[in-house]
Amino acid sequence: MTAVERDRPAASRHEPALASRRRVWDWPVRFVHWSLVASLLGAFMTNKLGVKYFAYHAFFGYAVIVLVVFRVWWGFVGPKHARFVNFVRGPKGVLRYLHATGRGWKTRHAGHNPLGALMVLLLLALLGTQAGFGLFANDEIFNTGPLAGLVSKSLSLNLTSLHRKLFYVIVAAVILHVGAVLAHWRLKGDNLVSAMITGNKPGHLVEAHEEIRSSRGVLAVALFIAISLGLATLLHFAPAADFDTAGL
Repeated sequence: MTAVERDRPAASRHEPALASRRRVWDWPVRFVHWSLVASLLGAFMTNKLGVKYFAYHAFFGYAVIVLVVFRVWWGFVGPKHARFVNFVRGPKGVLRYLHATGRGWKTRHAGHNPLGALMVLLLLALLGTQAGFGLFANDEIFNTGPLAGLVSKSLSLNLTSLHRKLFYVIVAAVILHVGAVLAHWRLKGDNLVSAMITGNKPGHLVEAHEEIRSSRGVLAVALFIAISLGLATLLHFAPAADFDTAGL
């Protein structure tokens, strides 16, 4: 799944791509990726619009939770390039990748490269934690998160503070991610954005045996529905907060 071509300098990235293209990313992975982008933007905008848009802000938070939980499960049952075992590498693998990149060796990864894998894990952890904190938060005016009734008023306030501060960490991680994608495009000639839209990569970057044949769509839909119903059930039976937000 990974190749390092030491005898070919990075400049060879400008060589013409093969005419053929091969499928790498299944549609559930692409759906989660762009839905997380939309949900993060939606949560940010509805937060800036004020407390009247709290219900919409909460909706985007629920979407993030479902998407993150789905992606974690999909990392175990999805097609080959979606599975964590096929792209997450330990420290030695990351260091080898950094060494090869620093030496100008041309590296090839059908799926995520080792650094990209770390960013996937980081963003999933940050987004999931951020949305999870939001479930217990309150705006100190009118609104509370759906699970605020499960914690004390002081803990709710602490989680609200963490919910706000963690947003800036997420912004920094997103900027780093976008910068890395653009650098990868510029230095290696691998258009990761296009691949995450279409699911396909040029044939010279993906060997025939690395191409996926199915997105396992039926399994993906069933899993997505199950996670959504599970969250909806949890929220439905959660007790209401017994403290007065306006008096905090």
